[in-house]
Amino acid sequence: MTRTAGGYAAGELTVHESPASIASVTRALRAAGRRVALVPTMGALHDGHRELIRHARRIPGAGVSVVSIFVNPLQFGPNEDLMRYPRPLEADLAACREEGVELVFLPGVADMYPEGADTVVTPGVVGTELEGAVRPGHFPGVLTVVSKLFHIVGPDVAFFGEKDYQQLVLVKKMVRDLDFPLSIAGVPIVREADGLALSSRNVYLSPEERRRALVLQRALRAGAGVSAHGADTVLATARGVLAEEPDVAVDYLALRAPDLGPAPVAGWARLLVAARVGTTRLIDNVAVRL
Repeated sequence: MTRTAGGYAAGELTVHESPASIASVTRALRAAGRRVALVPTMGALHDGHRELIRHARRIPGAGVSVVSIFVNPLQFGPNEDLMRYPRPLEADLAACREEGVELVFLPGVADMYPEGADTVVTPGVVGTELEGAVRPGHFPGVLTVVSKLFHIVGPDVAFFGEKDYQQLVLVKKMVRDLDFPLSIAGVPIVREADGLALSSRNVYLSPEERRRALVLQRALRAGAGVSAHGADTVLATARGVLAEEPDVAVDYLALRAPDLGPAPVAGWARLLVAARVGTTRLIDNVAVRL
C-alpha cells in the first residue's frame, strides 16, 4: 500500500489523501486507461461495503476499483451525528487492501467544498418525501457530493447499496436527468446473522437496543408475507408488528412503487421503514410483490 498525493500504481492499494489535488486523482485514473468502478462511502466499512467492493471488482474489462471515503458534512442536519460518526481510517484501509481495491480517495472537507462554494444539486419531489421529509437538506447534500465524486473519479459504473433505497433511486434519477455518462448498480442489502441490516450506526446500539431494533426486519418480513392480500394488508400487518416494541419510535412506514411513486395495485413495490432506537436512527426496506 502506498499513501501518495499523486501517481497511480496498478496492482496495489494507492491512497490519494488531502492535500492531494482533485486534479491529480482525475489525471491518475484517466492515465490508467481502464474502466473505473466507484464505491462511494463515508468509511466505517462493514460487510455491506465489502459486498459493494466485490461487485465493483467483478466489472468486465479488468477495471480499476476505487473507494472514496468522505464523511460529507452537507448531508448531516444540525442535530445529527456528524461529529461522532465513526472514522476508523486504518481499519477501512485494511479492509480495502483485503478486498483488492486499487485506489482509495480520501479528500478533506476543504478539497470538496472550497471557500465560497455554495452550489448544490436539488432533488425533485421524491427527495422531499420519506427521508427527505424527516431530514431536510439531506438529499441535496448527498446528490451534491455524489455528483462531485462522479466528476472527479469519472467512473464507468458506481455501486450503491439498496439499504439506502431512496438514495439509490435519487442517484439513478440524477444520472438520467443530468446525463452523467455512467451506470448505477444497486446491490442487495447485507444483513447480520439475526437479520439486522448492516449499518455503520449499528455500533451505537446497546445490547437491549439491538434486540429492539430487530422489530424493523420482523415488520418488513411480516408485511411482505401477506402481499397477496394487497397494500392495505401489507401496511396494517407491518404496523402491528412495529407496535410490539413501543420504545421504537417510528418515523415512517411506507409502501411505494419501485421508483418511490405511489404503490401500484399489483406488481412490485417497496416497503420502507425508518425508526429511532434509543438515540440511533435506522432504516430498512424490502421488495414486495402485490
